[in-house]
Amino acid sequence: MPRPLPVPPAERVRLRLARSAGAGIARLLPRGYQRLGDVLVLRLPEALAPYSREVAEAYREELGVRNVLALDGGHEGEFRHPRIRSLLPGEGTETLHREAGLLWELDAAEVMFSPGNRHERERMAGLVRSGERVCDLFAGIGYFTLPMARRGSSCRFWAVEKNPVAFGYLVRNLARNGLSGRVRALLGDNRDMELPLASFDRVVMGYLPSSLPFLPRAVGLLDPGGGYVHAHLLAGSRDPVGEALEAFHRAAEQMDAEVLESVWHPVKAYGPGRVHGVVDARLRP
Repeated sequence: MPRPLPVPPAERVRLRLARSAGAGIARLLPRGYQRLGDVLVLRLPEALAPYSREVAEAYREELGVRNVLALDGGHEGEFRHPRIRSLLPGEGTETLHREAGLLWELDAAEVMFSPGNRHERERMAGLVRSGERVCDLFAGIGYFTLPMARRGSSCRFWAVEKNPVAFGYLVRNLARNGLSGRVRALLGDNRDMELPLASFDRVVMGYLPSSLPFLPRAVGLLDPGGGYVHAHLLAGSRDPVGEALEAFHRAAEQMDAEVLESVWHPVKAYGPGRVHGVVDARLRP
């Protein structure tokens, strides 16, 4: 006889909740969650608030995690601070997450880290070419800088981050992964930072909801012969390609930058009716 399929962790937790609170309550439990090292992040509907401790304890037993955090909405403010609360008070929220051979130290309650962006991080690492000069204007804890720097051993990287908490993790993550010697990490606002103008082959702008307001800064950093810009933004799910490329070309035209080529890459769904994606463009200032 064929072996029965294993029951996913979320379903095991749902069965436990059904036994104590009833099937109606258990049906409200989301199927998805994010695991960051030994910390779990999930969204809980308001109706499950009285059962949040029970859900957290069940997940801790089923997955062996140390803490379970509830994401109440998305991220807020310029620093994209996650709206998060601990469901197991007293347990820490700092964790060490492993992805694609890299180690990421972070505080899941203080800085964002989206496992849903994993393929985009891997894709960016594959784009870097030997000897390139790369500037990451929104480096965070090293989301794109780390995978690019590991792949581009002969490249020079500049990583700028304004949030002092995220910057601290950026510095630690570079050291933890043996990449400090390849990356110059700078704390501050990229709009005011003294960066070498007309010097880079590639500029990364991983900022949401739209990095297009920073396009003039990115173009000013590009080598006079041209270079690549990676601009993250949100677009409507009905026609994300057309909407995103039109917005990008319009922004480039306003600053007289020549778009030599451009393409849209979807990253992930982002709430009802919106898509998070990135425009990869080769520009000549």
